[in-house]
Amino acid sequence: MELLPNSRTEPDGSAVIRVLSYNIRSMRDDTAALARVITACAPDLVLLQEAPRFFRWRKKLARLAAASGQVVLTGGATAAGPAILCGLRATVERTEDVLLPLTPGLHRRGFATAVVRFGGARLGVLSCHLSLRQDERYDQGGMLLDRLAGLGVEHAVVGGDLNERPDGRTFRRLAEDLQDCRTTAPWGGEFTSTPADPHQRIDALFATKGIEVLGCGVPLDQPGVRPADLRAATDHLPVLAALRIPA
Repeated sequence: MELLPNSRTEPDGSAVIRVLSYNIRSMRDDTAALARVITACAPDLVLLQEAPRFFRWRKKLARLAAASGQVVLTGGATAAGPAILCGLRATVERTEDVLLPLTPGLHRRGFATAVVRFGGARLGVLSCHLSLRQDERYDQGGMLLDRLAGLGVEHAVVGGDLNERPDGRTFRRLAEDLQDCRTTAPWGGEFTSTPADPHQRIDALFATKGIEVLGCGVPLDQPGVRPADLRAATDHLPVLAALRIPA
């Protein structure tokens, strides 16, 4: 299998970047394995779901970032779980964590959002973890698209645990407005759940229409990503994409 291109800034000011989306189950598993997987993927942006939310959550997230060559950009408890890490190539313009309306008896949900620059390329970023309940999930899909539009940038990337397969109503709603990166440029593995028995794709990366998707999928054959680490790190597999962002 061909490797994804490495990150670089092109002469015309556009940027090739790597984006990783990963549900890390509150770092309840093997955090050393988790850090090794993230490091091996060499991402410029890491869109996390189920980041630590409780006791000393900031310290835990900072420790994961440091162990995987990243810095904490935004999110965690302040976004009810989603978080964004970034490499030092990113110049941060602004960040905002958004809490979504709470349905009594269900988990609070939120979005971690940011606007960053890579060279001459400007990019909106959103990490999400949508509801287990179908009607609420569909509403959250609409809020996500509204929030993206509200970032005021031409190009944006979304990563998340959708709790839904590609034939689901909410997944389809997002894929109508955005590029489902895996469908646009398949690379690596398809299924994200579960690491021991991958049989469904419920985690995804989406990009706005003007972004060129160079490849997207589960980094099974990425150098340094070991099957044992993928199984030990958390209860989802990560999704890695290489994207070219216009200047």
